[in-house]
Amino acid sequence: MTEKKDIRIRSHVYDDTGLKAPNRAMLRAVGFNDESFKKPQIGVVSNWAETTPCNVHLNDLAQFAKEGVSEAGGVPVQFNTITVADGIAMGTPGMRFSLPSRDIIADSIETMVQGQNFDSFVAIGGCDKNMPGCAIAIANTNIPAVFVYGGTIAPGRHNGQDIDLVSVFEGVGKWNNGDIDDAELKRVECAGCPGPGACGGMYTANTMAAAIEAMGLSLPGSASNPAVTKEKEQDVYEAGKAVLNLLEKEIYPKDILTREAFENAITVVLALGGSTNAILHLLAIAHAAEVELTIDDFNDFQEKVPHLADLKPSGKYVFQDLFNVGGVQGVMKYLYEKGYIHGDCLTVTGRTVAENLADVEHLKEGQDVILPLENPKRADGPLIVLKGNLAPEGAVAKVSGVKVRRHVGEAKVFDTEQAAIEAVMANEVVKGDVVIVRYVGPKGGPGMPEMLSLSSLIVGKGLGEDVALLTDGRFSGGTHGLVVGHIAPEAQDGGNVALIQTGDIVTIDQDTKELSFNVSDEVIEKRRKDLVLPPLHSKGVLGKYAHIVSSSSKGAITDFFNRDDLPGRN
Repeated sequence: MTEKKDIRIRSHVYDDTGLKAPNRAMLRAVGFNDESFKKPQIGVVSNWAETTPCNVHLNDLAQFAKEGVSEAGGVPVQFNTITVADGIAMGTPGMRFSLPSRDIIADSIETMVQGQNFDSFVAIGGCDKNMPGCAIAIANTNIPAVFVYGGTIAPGRHNGQDIDLVSVFEGVGKWNNGDIDDAELKRVECAGCPGPGACGGMYTANTMAAAIEAMGLSLPGSASNPAVTKEKEQDVYEAGKAVLNLLEKEIYPKDILTREAFENAITVVLALGGSTNAILHLLAIAHAAEVELTIDDFNDFQEKVPHLADLKPSGKYVFQDLFNVGGVQGVMKYLYEKGYIHGDCLTVTGRTVAENLADVEHLKEGQDVILPLENPKRADGPLIVLKGNLAPEGAVAKVSGVKVRRHVGEAKVFDTEQAAIEAVMANEVVKGDVVIVRYVGPKGGPGMPEMLSLSSLIVGKGLGEDVALLTDGRFSGGTHGLVVGHIAPEAQDGGNVALIQTGDIVTIDQDTKELSFNVSDEVIEKRRKDLVLPPLHSKGVLGKYAHIVSSSSKGAITDFFNRDDLPGRN
């Protein structure tokens, strides 16, 4: 590195003048020496925690990143940030902290990186909000950076079949329905999560890892390499080296995060049948990167990108199976050769997408994890943005595996998820119903909690195709069935979802992209006059979040301001 050009882009700590002696003195106390001060200082941040299998191994992986940084001529400095275990928080008050954790992760990384004046950094994430949190931080700091995914969990095995965490959630519904007994549920519970790694289907963690790789912020293969493999260890090591290459070549995140890069990410998410949360997170990352992207853009791609992956929750395979047949890079190569991917986008390798894909093998012959374009699982994408008088700003449906094209049914309205769960368990929800859970949006939750417990209960009771579930909250990437989330404006903002009443007739239509209820504008306005909103949460983390978070249709971001309204602006 010393023979190459000077890449110490934030050199105040490395300055040889006497004024910098106090800075150097403190760094000597943590292991720096005279030689260290001549090298770039590289942050290595992970979301390590012992709270979840998604993240329990990340501290070990970080050591490989540090080795890569050192080998490439930098000085690695490790630090950590938080994570919330979505699967553990699901169905509890803790779930309200999951989405806010995305922005806390982003803010904490930005604070450390900028406060310590790191020259560049490697970010390693494992659970759902880690990936977008790290990506937002990378965009906001805009210094050379590489994201590494901690990797997917291996599938559990039960009765000769692969299972995962969602199998356990759905097992609760089967147990409640009397289809399995306590002992069988316990066996499913014990087999569902066999070790480290993020949930194994095409759920939010794997979705966002694939999206980030597709947009060029990860090294090729990072999304697909399972958590406990030599490939993952090498992946992290190479990321440590790659970030020095970016620093030398002066390649910054906003050089990579272009509009075309986001289009690549959307294409890959749709082809793989990714989580509804991808829309929320990609909007937030685009905002941080100052790329124009709206919720309506997703329907443009939904109409032309087929769903190809037979992955859980609606398919039969897990993400490790995708790794075995060629991974995300194999899918990207296939899509690129068919004209779906922009090949000229820059990536963290310092090369373009097309140049990276030139070295990639084709998907294995004879596999059926990824279906051909001529015979897709679905001719268009499985994520649809719906609009209508129930969601004027939009709502998001994931329809992979859903045969019902149009559902018209009577609303059963609940102001909490728990009330809806109790009604389902008491068999008060029947075929044809439209269950609506409101006041659980970004502000109303606060925190926009996911409804995997409720959706899994409905599926487990055999009602996944017969009962629609709507909310201004979110769904886990593990959710499947007739579900619609992210209804905006949310109830807490006085959206029409706050005005719907039990007994109203709701229409959900995939083909017309409609989400409406059969109430006239005059009746809606009459109900609005009588509407009394609950008080906004005003204490602690959730209180801060409730007061500053944007609509889900904007990505539920916490720095969405109309700058023309700020003091001092004309």
